[in-house]
Amino acid sequence: MAGTDTLTRTDETTALDVPWSVIVHDDPVNLMGYVTLVIMKIFGYDEKKAAILMMQVHRQGRSIVWSGGREKAEFYTQQLQAHQLKTSLEKAS
Repeated sequence: MAGTDTLTRTDETTALDVPWSVIVHDDPVNLMGYVTLVIMKIFGYDEKKAAILMMQVHRQGRSIVWSGGREKAEFYTQQLQAHQLKTSLEKAS
């Protein structure tokens, strides 16, 4: 009787991680000027860009303030939360 050998084949694929979005949500506590200043401080945005993002939060209830790698997105989310802003993190679509 002939013996049979089992061959194992492994396919290695590398998938790039999708970008992650840092989202600031509207809340009844923080003033618009404060939200603008925090966005400027954390992301280094100029006042005009930070004000546009703050107005999106105010009018639409949320704004994607940054997108990129997960580790950096988690860092930014923690920084925003340390300044008492309501934030979340989700995969970019």
